[in-house]
Amino acid sequence: MSADRERNHHMSDNDIALLLADAADEVEIGIAPYQAVLRGGRRRRARRWAVAAATALVLAGSSATLAVAGLPGRDGGQVATQPSVPADADPSRVLQTTLATGTDQGTRWRVLIDVWSAPRDEKQAEAQRAAMALRGETPPVAHDASDLIGKITYFVYRDYGDRTMKIMENTVPKSDTMTGTDLISGSLPLQPDAKADVRLVVGYIAKTAQRVNCTWTNDTATVVEKAGSATGTDDPAIRSAEGSPYNWFVCVAPKGTEYKTAEVIG
Repeated sequence: MSADRERNHHMSDNDIALLLADAADEVEIGIAPYQAVLRGGRRRRARRWAVAAATALVLAGSSATLAVAGLPGRDGGQVATQPSVPADADPSRVLQTTLATGTDQGTRWRVLIDVWSAPRDEKQAEAQRAAMALRGETPPVAHDASDLIGKITYFVYRDYGDRTMKIMENTVPKSDTMTGTDLISGSLPLQPDAKADVRLVVGYIAKTAQRVNCTWTNDTATVVEKAGSATGTDDPAIRSAEGSPYNWFVCVAPKGTEYKTAEVIG
C-alpha cells in the first residue's frame, strides 16, 4: 500500500499521549481520555494535525472519537479561500452562530459556536480575555493576553434540553485555512449522560468543500451539503460561522447506529 493511500490508524490513549509530547518538544502531557482515528495521507503530516486536533477537542466521555482526514492536501495544490472577517470586528464581542438544531426523543438539542475575532494589540487582547471570562470561557492555549494577538478563538457547545456542554475549543492564527479534503471532526454521544450511543458528529472543513459524507456503523450514510438560503438549522448542512476561518458541519446518526467515519467527498 502506498504512503499516500487513505488508511485508518486506530490508536490507544498512550499513542495519543506520545503524539502530544512529541509535538510539544518533549513536554510531557497526560494521557488523552479518548481514542483517535487518523485518516489519509503521509504519516508525518497526520501526526502534526493529530496534535492540533487533540489539543483542540474537549470531548464528553471515553466513547468520544477524534478524526483527522485528508490533511496531506495542505502541502500544496488548491489555494484556500481566506476567511471573511470584517476588518473592524470588535475582538471583545463574541460572534455566535447556530450550526444545527433538532429533536431527539422529544428533547430539543442544538450545536452552536462562539467565535472571538483576532485582537490587534495587547489592549484588545486584555479586553477580549475579560469578555470571555464573563461568559465562562477561557482560551485553551493562551497563558498571557498577548498570546491572543492575531489569533481567533472558538468554543463549540452542545445543548440538550436545558443542559449545555462545551465540546470543542481552540485558538488558531487568523490566517489559518484548510484546503481540499482536509477535515477535523469529533464524535460523541448526543445525550449528555450517555456512555455509548456515539451519534453526534461535529467538524470543520475548507471553505471550498461542497459535501461531507457521514457514515454510520450500519453502513448507511448521511450526505451533508452546503446550506442554501432557505436551509433551516434542523436540516444537516455545511455552514459558515461568522468570524471562523473554516466551514462547519454537524450530522447525527439515526437511532440504533453510531458514528463510523466522516470525509469530504466534493
